[in-house]
Amino acid sequence: MAKWTAKHEAPEPLEGPVVATVTGGTVLWFALFVLQLPFYGWFADRGLLWWVWCCAAGGVLGLIGIRYVRGRDAALKRHAAERAAQQDGA
Repeated sequence: MAKWTAKHEAPEPLEGPVVATVTGGTVLWFALFVLQLPFYGWFADRGLLWWVWCCAAGGVLGLIGIRYVRGRDAALKRHAAERAAQQDGA
């Protein structure tokens, strides 16, 4: 089997409102979890409890994701400020 090599360079990563996107997704997961709680018995009777717990897991992982992207965003801003200070001082 031949080794695969890229024929072109990878595009630049897309930057956008990452913190807002992850926060919105986390809120959505928790909202879905809460909306499914009144129907817990219905899900249990049909063997679909994983739907409820999938939403709970998505919300918890979203909380981890919020912490991660907020730290990443702060580090990017800090790096940009340091680079601007170096260029102004030079």
